[in-house]
Amino acid sequence: MASVVGVTEISSGKMFGGYNKRYKHYSQTLGCSMNFHIYFPPNISDNNKPFPVLYWLSGLTCSDENFIFKSGAQRAASQHGVALIAPDTSPSAGFYLNATQEKWKNWRMYDYVVKELPELLKDNFPQLDTSKASIFGHSMGGHGALTIYLKNLDKYKSVSAFAPVANPTNCPWGQKAFTNYLGDNKSDWEDYDATYLVTKFPGVSATILIDQGEDDKFLHDQLLPRKFEEACKNANVPLLLRFQPGYDHSYYFISTFIDDHIQHHAQALRLN
Repeated sequence: MASVVGVTEISSGKMFGGYNKRYKHYSQTLGCSMNFHIYFPPNISDNNKPFPVLYWLSGLTCSDENFIFKSGAQRAASQHGVALIAPDTSPSAGFYLNATQEKWKNWRMYDYVVKELPELLKDNFPQLDTSKASIFGHSMGGHGALTIYLKNLDKYKSVSAFAPVANPTNCPWGQKAFTNYLGDNKSDWEDYDATYLVTKFPGVSATILIDQGEDDKFLHDQLLPRKFEEACKNANVPLLLRFQPGYDHSYYFISTFIDDHIQHHAQALRLN
């Protein structure tokens, strides 16, 4: 499939009555070619009503394929009538921010996820209702989902995360990325740290869902969910933080609890 803005379908596969489809396009925001997946659920009703969308943001070293291949999210998405959108992670480990440093000025994944991709979907896929959207993610992508949601409460109905980097200004992954992309001014870092943002944008009505494996080797040094939990408590933001005994940071963990997350978002999108 091609269109005036150059969206090209590169693969398609049927799953749970719907279709996984992969597309590529040139991103004006990032200045490079980008891939993304859409899972279109089956149209169970006869009214051809467009599907609400649920964006998935992947973690470090992942592409748009990991979630589609490994999570098993399509089963619940087909049952609830939710379309899944899985963009690539960026030309690099972009941390879903807009870089301000000259060397990385094309790393604008925040604008890509919040602005360019939804517009692209709206213009090219009439079967999607991009005005009804929720967002979730894993690790770096969990960080992206939380920060994007908190800064855009008018655009997303709900958020959830698996093992998110919840306080990146205080962990080595975040400090390295933020120094490279945003510079040394740590006040600039807080604009992309969910633990700080939850106090700035406390008008959250839908409960935030986070699942965290207790055997995750990154839990204590990199992820810091207790810091986010404390900030939510202080800001009176509803949070359901579930520690899952024995689970690690992998897609074994994600696939175990993915149905709960799809249901969480389906309810917020008023599908049940």
